[in-house]
Amino acid sequence: MNLNTSQMLEDPLANVRSAAAAMLLNRRPNYSLEQPFYNDDRIYQLDIQEIFEKEWIFAGMTCEIPNKGNFITLNIGDNPIVIVRGAEGVVHAFFNVCRHRGSRLCVTEKGKVAKLVCPYHKWTYELDGRLIFAGSDMGEQFDLNAHSLKPVNVKVAGGYIFICLAEQAPEFEAFTEALKHYLEPYDTENLKVAVQSDIVEDANWKLVIENNRECYHCNGSHPELLNSLQQFDDTDDPLATPEYKALVARKQQDWDDMRVPYALQYFGKRNRMTRTPLLEGVVSMTMDGKPACQKLMGRITSPDMGSLRILHLPNSWNHWQGDHTIVFRVLPLGPQKTLVTTKWLVHKDAVEGVDYDPENMRKVWDATNDQDRVLAEENQRGINSIAYQPGPYSETFEFGVIDFINWYSDRIIENTGHKPA
Repeated sequence: MNLNTSQMLEDPLANVRSAAAAMLLNRRPNYSLEQPFYNDDRIYQLDIQEIFEKEWIFAGMTCEIPNKGNFITLNIGDNPIVIVRGAEGVVHAFFNVCRHRGSRLCVTEKGKVAKLVCPYHKWTYELDGRLIFAGSDMGEQFDLNAHSLKPVNVKVAGGYIFICLAEQAPEFEAFTEALKHYLEPYDTENLKVAVQSDIVEDANWKLVIENNRECYHCNGSHPELLNSLQQFDDTDDPLATPEYKALVARKQQDWDDMRVPYALQYFGKRNRMTRTPLLEGVVSMTMDGKPACQKLMGRITSPDMGSLRILHLPNSWNHWQGDHTIVFRVLPLGPQKTLVTTKWLVHKDAVEGVDYDPENMRKVWDATNDQDRVLAEENQRGINSIAYQPGPYSETFEFGVIDFINWYSDRIIENTGHKPA
C-alpha cells in the first residue's frame, strides 16, 4: 500500500481505509477476519482511529475517584487521558496534555491533586480544565481563557466511567439508562477496588475479545472458573439444559422478591446485560464457591445473586455478584499487544483481612486470565503464519464471537465512510 506525499499529509491511512473496508465488505459471513486485521500495524492504527477514538470506551469506575481532586489516567492509543473528580462531585475527562508545549500533566496512574499542574513549566489548571496560571512571562496580551485543557466526552452511569474522544460522540443513552437501573441495588459510589491486576498479552485486542465471547474452550482450559460459572447465560442459548432453565426459573423468583433486575437486554450487537445463576449451590466466583467478602454491596441482602453479566464492546466485560464485583478493561498497545486490567470491587467499608482475603478473591480469575493469555498468544502465533486463512465460527458455540466481529466490521465500514451500496 504505497501512499504519495499529498495523501500522507491529508490522510496517511487513506489507502488502508479503503483496503480494510473492501476486505470487510467482501468477507465470508461467520468466518474469522483476514490476517492483516490481527497483525498489521496499519490496521492497528485504523482500529485506534475508527474504533477507540470514535466509540464510547470503558475507562474506569467512579469509586476510584471518590473525592474532589482524585484522578485516574489511561492511554487510548497515543492519547493520554486524565479523568478527575471536580467540584460538586462532577467527573471531568481531558486530554492529559498541557496547552503550553504538550507535556503530560498527570504522570501516575492515579492520585489526588488540588489543581492540575504541568510538571514541566508549572502551568496550572482548575479541575474543570480552565487555565488559571501561566506565569508572568507570556506577555500582557496572553489569554488564559483560550488555553483551557481539551475536553473529552465523558458519561457516568451505574458507577462506570465511559469516554469518547470524538468531537461528536455516538448515541449511548439507552445503554447507560439501563446500566443505572441494573446497578441501582449495588450502590456503586460506595465501593472500592480491593485488588487489581494488569496483564500485557502478546496478542491483538480483537483476539482477546473473541476469546472472551465464547466458552467453546472452557472445558479444556478453565477448571477453576468452571467451579462456579455456567457455560451459558441465557435460556435461549441452544446449549442450555433443562436443569439450567429450571434453576433460572427458581432464582428469578428470588430476585423478583429482592427487586433486582435480571432480564436479558441487548443493545444492538454491542452491549448486553443479563443476570444468570452460578452453579447450583455456588454463590461466588471463588475456588470453593463461598463468598469472597462477608460484607455485601449496596442493598443486597443475599450473596446468592448469580452473576449480572455486562458486556460493553469494544473493551469490557463484567461480573456483578452479591459479595464482590469483577470488572475487566481491554486497551490495545500495539498490533500484537494488549493490556487487560482486572479490578475486584467490594463494599467500601469491607476490611481486608477481616471481611475479605484478596488472594482468595482473585484466585479464580488470576488463573483464568493467565489461561486466556496463553490461548490468545498461541492464537496470535498461528495467525502470523503464511498458512493462516479465515476459519469458520461455530454458530452454536461461538455466536458471541460472530456478533462481535459483525459489530466491529460494521463500525469500521461506517466510520471510514465506506457504507455498502
